This record gives sequence, structure tokens and C-alpha cells, in this order.
Amino acid sequence: MDMAGERRRRVWRRAVIVWALVAVVAGGLTLWMQDSTKPRGPYVWEDANPDETPDLPPCPTPEDVGAVLCAYVEAD
Repeated sequence: MDMAGERRRRVWRRAVIVWALVAVVAGGLTLWMQDSTKPRGPYVWEDANPDETPDLPPCPTPEDVGAVLCAYVEAD
């Protein structure tokens, strides 16, 4: 094998090794950062009273419609 072919092979081998290392490090950082954004426990259930009606504004109802479904979102 000539020197140019050996050199080209060495360059490709190094490129593949660098790419694999970058992929492993980026994957590890992704998992680490994703885990750090989750809220800390303990997680508990909140008891709700089903008989208690929430204090919400009235749902706008057009005159020519029989039934209307309203959805409310609570923003912080």
C-alpha cells in the first residue's frame, strides 16, 4: 500500500473516533441536563373536594347554539 492511502486511512480513522467521542459526550450532556430540569420530589397527591365548584367566569354562549363547552386554563 502506498503512503497516500495509509495517510488517508489514518485521517478517516481519527475522524470517526472524534465523531464517536463527540456523540457520546453530547448524549451524556443531554441526559444530564434533561434530568436536572425535573422538579425534585417528594411527589404527593392533593385532595380535592368534588362538591366544591371552582370560581370561574361565565362561559360565553351564542344565542343560536344549544350547547357550549368551555375550557379554562390557569396561567401563573
